Amino acid sequence: MTMRRAIDEARALLDEAISHYGLKDVVYDVAEPKEEQYGDLYSNLAFQLSKILRKSPSMIAEEVCRLCSKSIAGCRLIRSMEPHRAGYINFRLNIHELAKITLEEVKSKGRMYGSIDVGKGKRVMIEHTSVNPNKALHIGHVRNLVLGDTIYRILRFTNHNAIVLNYIDDSGLQVADIIVGFRFLNFPLESSKKFDHYCGDDVYVKVNEMYDHDPSLLAKRREVLKAMEDYNSDIARFAREVTVRVLNEQLKTCWRLNARYDCLNFESQIIASKLWDKALRLMQRKDIIKVDDDPASKYHGCVVVKAGIEGEEKVLIRSDGTATYIAKDIPYAMWKLGILEDPFKYVEYAKQPDGSILWATSLDGAGSLHINGAEMAITVIDVRQSRLQNIIAKILSMLDNDSSRYKHLAYEVVALSANTARLFNIEIGDKRFAHMKGREGIYINADDMLDRLHNKAYEEVKARNPDEDEQWLHRTAESIAVASIRYSMLKQDLDKIITFDIEDALNLHGESGQYIQYAYARASRILEKASSIAVVGEERGIDIDSTHIGSEEIALVKAIARFDMVVEDTVKSLNPKTIARYCYTLAMVFNEFYEKVPVLHEKDEHLIKMRLSLVRAFITTMSNCMSLLGIDALERM
Repeated sequence: MTMRRAIDEARALLDEAISHYGLKDVVYDVAEPKEEQYGDLYSNLAFQLSKILRKSPSMIAEEVCRLCSKSIAGCRLIRSMEPHRAGYINFRLNIHELAKITLEEVKSKGRMYGSIDVGKGKRVMIEHTSVNPNKALHIGHVRNLVLGDTIYRILRFTNHNAIVLNYIDDSGLQVADIIVGFRFLNFPLESSKKFDHYCGDDVYVKVNEMYDHDPSLLAKRREVLKAMEDYNSDIARFAREVTVRVLNEQLKTCWRLNARYDCLNFESQIIASKLWDKALRLMQRKDIIKVDDDPASKYHGCVVVKAGIEGEEKVLIRSDGTATYIAKDIPYAMWKLGILEDPFKYVEYAKQPDGSILWATSLDGAGSLHINGAEMAITVIDVRQSRLQNIIAKILSMLDNDSSRYKHLAYEVVALSANTARLFNIEIGDKRFAHMKGREGIYINADDMLDRLHNKAYEEVKARNPDEDEQWLHRTAESIAVASIRYSMLKQDLDKIITFDIEDALNLHGESGQYIQYAYARASRILEKASSIAVVGEERGIDIDSTHIGSEEIALVKAIARFDMVVEDTVKSLNPKTIARYCYTLAMVFNEFYEKVPVLHEKDEHLIKMRLSLVRAFITTMSNCMSLLGIDALERM
């Protein structure tokens, strides 16, 4: 909280000036400038006061600095303040004290450095991944998974009681398609391929091609869908067996990407539990829905939302009695927020790589576990679902009178660069990128992309470490592959399409996960070489000599000092790009320090120890930051 402490000191000075004018509740900013010539901090207070005092900002800036001149002596981190001719108020920091406080705080807090109690224990549910269990995860699904998992990590780090859900749509159209293939079109149940790849790449794609050539087969799909509505039917049991096999393979991919979950929610169980019936009765009691009884209406006989929603989206139950897509999501959302009582038992589904238990809903489990009833629910789903998600939020607010409890974390889709598409033999002509189309087989499975990244990383790692054993080489290559794909999914704005390029993802010198890992490995190597040197401060505190702090050290201290503020900004905005870009910037600042500042080759032993303290603080901060991104910290690459 060291940069935050400096900002607080600046605010205290400015508030004193505000009180001199007999004012209060003036809104203004204190922030770091983009250019060093404008100080270490700056404020726009004079511009805000000029609207009230009817003076020029430059005149007010001069007055404020004069008013605060005596109080600066009592500040620990603010060294001076000065007016800028444009009207801004610039602050200079006591870098010696900032460095000392920062390094001491990093050392004392360790793995919790950067954590801030935003959540106060608030119970939050995050639903992400939720891939239909008829196929493998493709590269587009990975963006969903990585965003959701990173949000979970940040929520947990900021004292939220975060619970991760994975919704398994085991009774929908796409599952019906592969069941048609197995039951009626003689597709074998066994294959040499990974089962989720086989179902998606072969069965699902080919069944849809067969629908195009023989539309009468669609009757089989309808037959399967109807049969799956009966939880105890032969078709429903067979579908569950198939989807669980697919799900188990999907989870291997998710775990490979460093994700983890708390609970699997199966749609078939939500239907069988009569949760929808309870939701329907509740909405009827609250006068939210009605049966459209207007003979002239195109929605005659449908159950519709009464007000505020127009078009087909307002229909929850069609006139033939079938539920719409949105209708299935409403009871699940109510369950998340505890608006409906929990009808489920819970069973242990699997032990995850991090050692935690993955639970699953069950209709006949032996025990009960409290999962639902969150204060806030976050649903990670792409921007194409924004309209439906807004409707769900609106319906929930009618029930709960609090629209802020249900949040849709929307993001744009992932496309493939022309180069990457060609590497995977996807024909896109002269287009610069390719949008993925599942039914047409135009996509890249996440496993295949990870394998390709792994193999390329393996070649690089082996070239740098020819004497290392194969186990270490593959373990390191896998960590680099996962870091490359995760960072690629996090560094972009949520509302921007990602054009994924495999070469960019592995660029050691560009904005990539590997670049971040390399900075950490460089720092670790310094400490490894310095293992015989006692790091200053372990016995009597950290001694920082301000006369020997250069621009590279100052930049690194400042970057480390602002970590908790970046964490807070990220959790409040729910935009992981903020923390991802900070991690990259921190790596750049350290690499600049590494290239220009001698550590072990310095002749002055005091400087060696001081710089080693800074390297150690960087390692702790970077490790914490990488953990939030789900990226492994490698001591050697």
